[in-house]
Amino acid sequence: MTSQEIRQSFLDFFASKDHKIVPSAPMVIKDDPTLMFTNAGMNQFKNIILGNDPIKYPRFADSQKCLRVSGKHNDLEEVGHDTYHHTMFEMLGNWSFGDYFKKEAIEWAWEYLTEVLKLDKDRLYVTVFEGYAPEGLNRDDEAAAIWEQFLPKNRIIDGNKKDNFWEMGDTGPCGPCSEIHIDIRPDSEREMVDGLTLVNQSHPQVIEIWNNVFMQYNRKADGSLEELPAKVIDTGMGFERLCMAVQGVTSNYDTDIFTPIIAQIGRVCGATYGKNEKTDIAMRVIADHIRTIAFSITDGQLPSNAKAGYVIRRILRRAVRYGYTFLFQRSAFMYKLINGLGEVMGKAYPELIAQKLLIEKVIKEEEESFLRTLETGIKLLEKHLPSIPSKGGDDSLALSNSVLSGKVAFTLYDTFGFPLDLTELILRENNMTVDNEEFNVEMQKQKERARNAATVVTGDWVTVRDGDSVFVGYDFTKADTEILRYRKVKQKNQEFFQIVLSNTPFYAEMGGQVGDSGTLKSEYGVIEIIDTKNENNLAVHIANKLPEDLTETFTATIDIEKRKSTECNHSATHLLHEALREVLGTHVEQKGSFVSPEALRFDFSHFQKLTKEEIRAVEAIANRKIRENYPLVEKRETPIAEAQAMGATALFGEKYGETVRVIRFGSSVELCGGTHVNATGNIGMVRIVAETSIAAGIRRLEAITAEGVEKLLDEQQDFIADARDFFNNTPDLLSAIQKSIEENSELKKRVEDFMHDKIMNLRDILIEEAKIINGIKVIRVEAELPVDAVKTLAFQVRNILKDNLFFVAGCVFDGKPSITILLSDDLVAKGFNAVAIAREAAKEIQGGGGGQPFFATAGGKNTDGIKRAVEKALEAVK
Repeated sequence: MTSQEIRQSFLDFFASKDHKIVPSAPMVIKDDPTLMFTNAGMNQFKNIILGNDPIKYPRFADSQKCLRVSGKHNDLEEVGHDTYHHTMFEMLGNWSFGDYFKKEAIEWAWEYLTEVLKLDKDRLYVTVFEGYAPEGLNRDDEAAAIWEQFLPKNRIIDGNKKDNFWEMGDTGPCGPCSEIHIDIRPDSEREMVDGLTLVNQSHPQVIEIWNNVFMQYNRKADGSLEELPAKVIDTGMGFERLCMAVQGVTSNYDTDIFTPIIAQIGRVCGATYGKNEKTDIAMRVIADHIRTIAFSITDGQLPSNAKAGYVIRRILRRAVRYGYTFLFQRSAFMYKLINGLGEVMGKAYPELIAQKLLIEKVIKEEEESFLRTLETGIKLLEKHLPSIPSKGGDDSLALSNSVLSGKVAFTLYDTFGFPLDLTELILRENNMTVDNEEFNVEMQKQKERARNAATVVTGDWVTVRDGDSVFVGYDFTKADTEILRYRKVKQKNQEFFQIVLSNTPFYAEMGGQVGDSGTLKSEYGVIEIIDTKNENNLAVHIANKLPEDLTETFTATIDIEKRKSTECNHSATHLLHEALREVLGTHVEQKGSFVSPEALRFDFSHFQKLTKEEIRAVEAIANRKIRENYPLVEKRETPIAEAQAMGATALFGEKYGETVRVIRFGSSVELCGGTHVNATGNIGMVRIVAETSIAAGIRRLEAITAEGVEKLLDEQQDFIADARDFFNNTPDLLSAIQKSIEENSELKKRVEDFMHDKIMNLRDILIEEAKIINGIKVIRVEAELPVDAVKTLAFQVRNILKDNLFFVAGCVFDGKPSITILLSDDLVAKGFNAVAIAREAAKEIQGGGGGQPFFATAGGKNTDGIKRAVEKALEAVK
């Protein structure tokens, strides 16, 4: 079976068991503060599991794109070095919410593997939870008894809490699990070593392929467990591993998921897979990473220096570095692999084909940028190599004659993104090593700093009353409400409270729109709500304190002015989106947005900078629609197909339910959950204030609306009036400024000519008055001259006095002392060093300097020491 047939067979099998088949959610998570990436199949069902979303269907099945590169689930360093770990992978899974439990899950898993896929029953082993006495958890005898229908007892293995008790996190749903392992070793090896002894022993051919999680507990913040009211089945099967088992190969990279990609890497890089271990590892790393990078871009996550974007950039750079080091690629090459990836996965994930051009452009630009970084890092490192003393010394770069300081290696890594293993490779070529222990100390310090900054201590939810939270903010700005539950949160030594209300007009931050703030009022007082966040599809209200009486009825009121300003900016993004497509073309697609009361940002796909005329055209279209005062037409709970028929575009990387909310202003139709103006006229006016590039093929507009535009126009008008005052209120301000610039340029040229003549005259005088000390022509300058003028003077002297020249200048200009040393080549050849002389002299002015053996400068802060500094420099001659 091909990989595509295997994937489809899984979905078809569970469809026959009355499961609702759903598409993969985006791999990049946008509205969950606890996760950057989907790292397990259950992530898109998290809100159902937590009870925040209703159960529309009791059974689901899907194939989910996942990414594991950070935190608890981090497989990055194993990728490429073994045959079965990946960053991005597909997880086949089936779920039950309060419907079937262990019996059906186990029986169907066995049926699918042995009857549909025809896997050899004698090669299968299973594990069950052995129990954990400290928490009063018994062995999962129920699961074991079900397995005994299919397997002998000796192939049902007891597993410990680490391997066989699944937890969502430190708190939340959890429960025992039962793993299915397969032994794909040759029969000859199986006869020699029993597969039973290799289960969960990291053997590359005795691997877990399916995990059946039986969620039956909830872990509280104090560590205790309570029974879940509705039991959940959550299963996950690694698609790549399954294909390896079905296709009869011993490496995931030998399946038809990867072989076309590896073949293309070979063609692009001129490499052959299977002949050299280091080359093979590099090709596997690149084959894995190109999938992660491409899918992240299609899901709207571009490489950047922050959060999820930084993770993607790290993965891309890791692949480039392997290509650079082991495949000898000195120019961008990974973007050329997207064709092959599309052939393998484009049918299952059409976004790879639809966004091919964008993916290629982003990757190519990132590659080229990092290759420049690599070259810079190599030059910096090589610059340090000669300065490492061969027989000890006090150079801070070295611990000995052959060990580079770990601090220097860490600076290269942290500041320039230069990988440690590449530093080690270059050092090895120079018979050197790096102090890894010191590097690790610096790395740990950085991790501690990051951890301390990000540590959040969250308490358990305290339930005040049962009930569901309902958002009424589309229709009301205030509502009578009650507190359902609350919890205490600590971060960065600050304490605040998260509150869930029964009815809330507060919009929770989501989809780029900031959350509402406002008040919670009762007859006993007022609590300020400082922000509203969306957590697992639940509106969480942030307050610095709790009401005295949590059981009373409150009036929740939003900050109306803040909401109105935010709505103006949000509705303007819809108008700008449509205007961009009208001016630039239908290839324009939203790639992100941020909407606050002050301004808006709108990111979109386009491959070149907008001209001034294009920006004005976009503004004109949007402002015309504002003046035409189109009313808001809102359709809630619209079937997705109906919404698309109305003209709304579903964006790649966004997760939509079966029904959506449609927002229409005239011909502008968008799928949107945010709040909006009642009519476009309320926006007043929109003005684009910036247009920039944020990544290859992605542009960003920044704009303001309403009162923000009024304020900008006032500021600009005041600025123009003030500028006219400088030019005697001339009616033609631009001409006056141009005339002033031309006059200034002419005067500047005259000053430069005067300075040049002065330097030439001074040069002649200095040469005439040069002193001979120990056979060396010494020219000494003490004057009020800028450093650049002194440098010009020094080289003018050197053009005439080519031998035995020692030039020293001590100058103070604008209150800053400086020393300049210039030597003729013959003095340098005799051992004189301008840098050493300048550094020693600079001590007298409390400064330091540098340069080259024949020319050096030094600056300082003690003007009183300038004469002593010159004398100190002359000691080299005397």
